[in-house]
Amino acid sequence: MKKVWLFLLLFNSYALASPIRIVVNDWTSQQILANIAEQIFIRLGYEVELIKVTVDMQWFLLKTDRVDLQLEVWQGTMEDRFTQLHQAGVIVDLGNYSIVTREDWWYPLYVRDMCPGLPDWRALRACDTVFARAGSKGKGVYVAGPWEKPDRARIKALGLNFIVKQLDNGEAIWQELKVAINDKRAILVFNWTPNWVGAVYPGEFVEFPTYSKACEQDNLWGVNSKLPYDCGNPKAGWLKKVSSNRFVKLFPCLAKGVEQFDLSNAEVEELSAQIDVYGRTARRVAQNWVKANKSRWESLFIQCKSTRR
Repeated sequence: MKKVWLFLLLFNSYALASPIRIVVNDWTSQQILANIAEQIFIRLGYEVELIKVTVDMQWFLLKTDRVDLQLEVWQGTMEDRFTQLHQAGVIVDLGNYSIVTREDWWYPLYVRDMCPGLPDWRALRACDTVFARAGSKGKGVYVAGPWEKPDRARIKALGLNFIVKQLDNGEAIWQELKVAINDKRAILVFNWTPNWVGAVYPGEFVEFPTYSKACEQDNLWGVNSKLPYDCGNPKAGWLKKVSSNRFVKLFPCLAKGVEQFDLSNAEVEELSAQIDVYGRTARRVAQNWVKANKSRWESLFIQCKSTRR
């Protein structure tokens, strides 16, 4: 009995002394959720570290217990890697938000007048030159981010006369979008919902052929019988919370609270706009949210309060 008691004492001491390490990616909504979690855990008496890391690297860090939480896992860009590691038992699924996501080609609403037939993807075959730029050799330009999307394969499979301009992060995409909107110039960008754009700029996603797993795996599926990826991305994807095994073992109460924690699409869009439109920092936005919604998060986490203080 003494040995068990000593083990539990040492285990609890280690948990209290061990910082909770939260993944921070390079887009606004994820940064907000990471900072909200940090502010909640700090108020509960825990030490927290925010770890800036790429989407590709986060999986290695999660499965090897080098980071603990990723608060925004998107079905559209991360489902395959998540499924692989979850089935292997090296990461933990902490549940979905009620948020419905979408990630795909997007344009400001005024562009529809420049390319009749939008949002149907087939309109892009007739008006590719509307999206051409200097140096694109007459081809339309689609502005993408660094995330895992088969855009070039889709362009080829659907017979589109487009090239991909790959940018390093979401902020670079938004800068291009803002300039184009100010100039009322046609532009196609990678966009996702929820984010700040939906709260500020009217626009639409291009409606590609409806997504199916078969689109990626079966050449005979879809409008092109010779090539895969002749479809769009999922239109109603999930948004998930994921942790390391270490986090659940050391902080089971916090893990249960994270499972129940939720935000709506509208909330995430409004919070994101505070950063990308009004210039506030993710930390300040998170601090304000935590103060304004104290009863909301306390109902999930108050029983997890650390005894360190």
